[in-house]
Amino acid sequence: MARIALGLEYDGSGFCGWQTQPGGCAVQDHLERALAEVHSDPVATVVAGRTDAGVHAAAQVVHFDAGHERPVSAWVRGVNALLPAGVSVLWAQPVGDGFHARFGARERAYRYVLLNHPVRPALMAGRVGWQHVPLDVAAMAEAAAHLLGRHDFSAFRAAQCQARTPVRELRTVRVAQHGHYVVFDFRGNAFLHHQVRNMVGALVWIGLGRRPPAWLGELLVGRDRRQAAATYAPDGLYLVDVRYDAEWNLPEFDGRVPLVNI
Repeated sequence: MARIALGLEYDGSGFCGWQTQPGGCAVQDHLERALAEVHSDPVATVVAGRTDAGVHAAAQVVHFDAGHERPVSAWVRGVNALLPAGVSVLWAQPVGDGFHARFGARERAYRYVLLNHPVRPALMAGRVGWQHVPLDVAAMAEAAAHLLGRHDFSAFRAAQCQARTPVRELRTVRVAQHGHYVVFDFRGNAFLHHQVRNMVGALVWIGLGRRPPAWLGELLVGRDRRQAAATYAPDGLYLVDVRYDAEWNLPEFDGRVPLVNI
């Protein structure tokens, strides 16, 4: 039995999220069907981060255990030949039995790309969020500083979140404007269900002038999800990096997704 790690990218707008669903519409469903065809037997995948419906990935990592030997190229070109256009295996690498895509991940990074323009997106529809009212990016950047560090993020946690603790550590929080786009970057040890979209929603409220920057700190301390903004749309959210211990020597992602590397 050999453990194989895969790097994936996908456009989440064509799937009902990562996690397998009865209707077989999830990224996991499509990937496991393709892997089973190449492997000649069913396989079960474990993922670094379960993305919601409509959320994209530029740097997803999974692992599975293969009972039949195949060349590494089969796990890339062979599997891609069987996958729908919206998902691709970027690389495959044998790893030791101690590797775990989820529990071995030391750091994850997400980016939210928001079009701030009076006209809704067409070419980038489904791939960026949209806000037609001009945003105060400086106020959002000031507010974002409250999120840095180790905190109880209950105010940004979905009701259906299954994490054992709401405590997470954010190591990078950045809000910047690039032309008509506002880009939100978050890097941390792990994230709660809907945490990034809920933080973006709160920051957008501040950008619209509905709340002052200090409100975000008060919201964080209050730990009450009911006092926060609505969960923002999934369209502009990308998983852009997953980091592991250097001993695994996994390939780096080349960041091919538009707007992810601006």
